Amino acid sequence: MVSSTDARFAKGDAVLAVGHLIGVKHHGGYAEYARIPADWAVKLPKGMTLWEAMAFGTAGYTAGLAIVRMEHNGLKPANGPVVVDGATGGVGSIALAALAKLGYMVTALTGKEAEAGWLKQLGAKEILLRQSLDLTKIRPMDKATWAGAVDNLGGEVLAWMASTMKVNGVIASIGLAASPNLNTTVLPFILRGVSLLGINSTDAPSPELEREVWGRLATDMRPPMLKDMARTVPFADLPKVFDDFINAKVSRRVVVDLNS
Repeated sequence: MVSSTDARFAKGDAVLAVGHLIGVKHHGGYAEYARIPADWAVKLPKGMTLWEAMAFGTAGYTAGLAIVRMEHNGLKPANGPVVVDGATGGVGSIALAALAKLGYMVTALTGKEAEAGWLKQLGAKEILLRQSLDLTKIRPMDKATWAGAVDNLGGEVLAWMASTMKVNGVIASIGLAASPNLNTTVLPFILRGVSLLGINSTDAPSPELEREVWGRLATDMRPPMLKDMARTVPFADLPKVFDDFINAKVSRRVVVDLNS
């Protein structure tokens, strides 16, 4: 923090800011200096380095927000297993590792069989290949399997998740990598009491919740292998990283070193 007119911050404070469409609607996502509203900033939690904060980034914050809101809605390890789809992605991998750290039995749903070993290192107890699911025949309600679910795909996978939730199960809807559409019935929601939570990391529900999430990421939700889940690249290599993202060649998280 170089300077602040807000009493919550002082010159020299270590702060972080993600979401709020920084670098999307507002310029400065990779700027060395940025002037932002005070409500966009969070003091760096005790025990977290600036590198770790950006290894989490928006994806990690989104995963943390999903877990905290699911727990606010009654999810706990004793309720049963949790499934995470898109498990090799930024949100999915951190959600998987954080849930495992909290003591949940996590099943990783992925289309990348070659990454099964890595997902187990992150804490997955089981690997479920997406190609093993018959998403053409989704029942309104199927076998009650999951206490919780983190969905990054949308579409038919989310419909399948809804049909297989346990009583009072909780789903965090985060992404639409497969489809923005959702063709399901109300039966899981009214007969099993399933909750579907929309997770929006761009506009935090409240500054207090945002601070809670970052505090949890710095403590009980911190993945043990966070350093192995990210790599650092110099600023000059950023265009190539963007190309790799577009061509689906990126694995692990990417931290950009602006000083380079």
